[in-house]
Amino acid sequence: MPAAEYVSPEGLRLDGRRPKELRQLRAELGVLSSATGSALFEMGNTKVLAAVFGPKPVEQRSQEDEKRAIIKCEYAMATFSTGERRRRGKADRRATEITMAIRNTLEQTILTELLPRSQIDIYVQVLQADGGTRCACINAACLAVAAAAIPMRDLVASCAAGYLESTPLLDLNYLEDSGGGPDVAVAIHPNYDNRVVLLQQDNRLAIETFEQVLELAVAGCRAVSGFMRERLQEHTQALAAAQDAGEQDDVGGGDGEDDDDDVMGVDDF
Repeated sequence: MPAAEYVSPEGLRLDGRRPKELRQLRAELGVLSSATGSALFEMGNTKVLAAVFGPKPVEQRSQEDEKRAIIKCEYAMATFSTGERRRRGKADRRATEITMAIRNTLEQTILTELLPRSQIDIYVQVLQADGGTRCACINAACLAVAAAAIPMRDLVASCAAGYLESTPLLDLNYLEDSGGGPDVAVAIHPNYDNRVVLLQQDNRLAIETFEQVLELAVAGCRAVSGFMRERLQEHTQALAAAQDAGEQDDVGGGDGEDDDDDVMGVDDF
């Protein structure tokens, strides 16, 4: 495709973004009551659901590690997530690749040594795909782990950048990702000097161009991590407010009347 089909003379992409602009981010935590922790994460039109169960006893004793927790991960794409039919062999290979990327990234992030002889199950499903699914899956899984109150070294945030017609582009959507240009997916620990814990590249890049694209992807990760931290703080504050409200109801007798007077009486006493 000609360059103008990706970036207009005014510097705008097909979806109206500038080359170094992220898609709109959305997130919701605690969406599944049956899971220890869960999160719904969206990057543009890509929507991912993650659920975490555990820590719990190891299901197969032969896999038990007395020094650390083991992490099991399962990734899937809903059949309705994309309008195109996927060939099974190619889809299975990609599922295996993304499963390994999620698990390896979380193994470097979760403090598994604090949870010996236990197992943590992480399930990630793509509900809607429009590019960047690998990064969205990692972000959703991290939020779900945090919602499960599992100790981590740091948040892990993931974002990708590509290179099309001599232009570095941040957070490619499906049309851009299908352009055949190089794509660099990164995940970092933002509070450890942006330590890279995942780096995957499709197609070759000259070293100078690679450095530009990598720097752009890391900058995207930092922006994503800031968004994730805000959502986690909001979620924690909402949980604390709900807990405080429940305690006040218990102290007030639960009759819905004169609760403030009852609480004040207990405090004064």
